[in-house]
Amino acid sequence: MKAALNHILKLILGWTLVFLGILGLFLPILQGVLFLVLGFALLSTESEWVRKKIDALAVRYPKLAEKLKNVKQTVATKW
Repeated sequence: MKAALNHILKLILGWTLVFLGILGLFLPILQGVLFLVLGFALLSTESEWVRKKIDALAVRYPKLAEKLKNVKQTVATKW
């Protein structure tokens, strides 16, 4: 029960951060890229689709993939 609740909370928080990131790309108040990176890092721990997309981007942008990997490890250990 606790694992299922944890899974749902991660998905809700992750998609909320992605939504805020998209808004932040258009609004000067929010840091869009920051919210997108945090949201996708959190979602990648729960979603196979997001993991595949990140892996595809990692091939194209290896420097950014390394930074995202560090953020992902930090999010995974803090949660």
